[in-house]
Amino acid sequence: MSEISRTDVEHLAKLAHISMTEAELEKMAGELAVIVDSVRSVSEAVSGEVPATSHPLPLTNVFREDEVGHVFTAEQSLLNAPDAEAGRFKVPAILDEE
Repeated sequence: MSEISRTDVEHLAKLAHISMTEAELEKMAGELAVIVDSVRSVSEAVSGEVPATSHPLPLTNVFREDEVGHVFTAEQSLLNAPDAEAGRFKVPAILDEE
């Protein structure tokens, strides 16, 4: 078991302004000890030979090359616009600018 004791839990509870009963202190000490022991065993299993992983499967870059496809002219783009002005889409103002 780890070095987490009931006294440690009581001290931490006092620092966090958490009131705990005797039974809760005992239970929490046991639970924290299990957590600390689990972290310790995982830390021992990791060696310098094992590379860190961020994903269980290797990932490859799936980007494709950019290719220029069909391009509309400005006139074609504005053909079905509800309103246009000076070769641009005209939209209602949403900001009050003075």
